[in-house]
Amino acid sequence: MERSRVPYQKILFVCVNRREPDEVCCSHRDSEAIAAALKTRVKGLGLSRAIRVSKSGCQDLCAKGPNVMVFPDYVWYHGVTQGDVERIIQDTIRGIQQPTPAATSSPAPTSSDQGFLR
Repeated sequence: MERSRVPYQKILFVCVNRREPDEVCCSHRDSEAIAAALKTRVKGLGLSRAIRVSKSGCQDLCAKGPNVMVFPDYVWYHGVTQGDVERIIQDTIRGIQQPTPAATSSPAPTSSDQGFLR
């Protein structure tokens, strides 16, 4: 096993969980298209090395979906639509710097690097 730093400054987790056709879930509310739109916008801004858009499983708030979590910001968006994509991107890119090649190969963080692990 190898351990390294996460190469992204922010990660957007978009719930794309699929349930039975008669059950409420994010995938029945266009979450795949929202994930694709977020990914396209991040790429269009040239921030693919700084922000990762990742599809996730259930985030346990199906009735409020589609849901998008932003880490390490600990922000959770609910009821997301295509019209919310730009706001999510603008909120997410505040303070983002394009990582340098050296930053992507730096050593793994220790507990002292991560305040929430203390």
